[in-house]
Amino acid sequence: MGDLPTDDHHRQRMERKKAVVDAAIARATDERGLLLVLTGNGKGKSSSAFGMAARALGYGMPIAVAQFIKSRRDTGEEAFFRDLPGVAWHVLGEGFTWETQNRARDIETAQKGWSVARALLADANNRLVILDELTYLLRYGYLDADDVLADIAARPPSQHVVVTGRSAPSSLIALADTVTEMRDVKHAFRAGIKAQEGIDL
Repeated sequence: MGDLPTDDHHRQRMERKKAVVDAAIARATDERGLLLVLTGNGKGKSSSAFGMAARALGYGMPIAVAQFIKSRRDTGEEAFFRDLPGVAWHVLGEGFTWETQNRARDIETAQKGWSVARALLADANNRLVILDELTYLLRYGYLDADDVLADIAARPPSQHVVVTGRSAPSSLIALADTVTEMRDVKHAFRAGIKAQEGIDL
């Protein structure tokens, strides 16, 4: 184990770091709605999006949530958010594709769901729109990616959008302002532990 830095050395390093951070903050003058993509095979994509929902509500910003794929109406996040002022919550799926096992029906459900999401994106009152698990609909070709991206790009200038789901297509990543890829290192489910309320549900 090496020697710990002296107080003077630490102070000098932090002064240099602060100067770099302060300069970056000073350069960031643009203000507009952002498109954030949370992707990857790791846990926490939707949870991160709902954390942003809580943050937005803390600032008094109305939010809208469109949940694709998921059909459950008894999740912890919906139980918490759905009755709060300023929240529009829409469960638009019928379950994962391996549950429905009907491509034509999945496509029909996706298209109906996107008509709801399109209206949410067009409403400037929605300062944050979460499109939960949208990437699956693009990956499986249930929705036309060009149409979806055009609708997202045409949203009101101050509206933020968060898209979650694995395998985000490159076209969505290219359009996004911020992309985070969550990596699966270890998961309790593979050890035979079922989904836990408050953590997974």
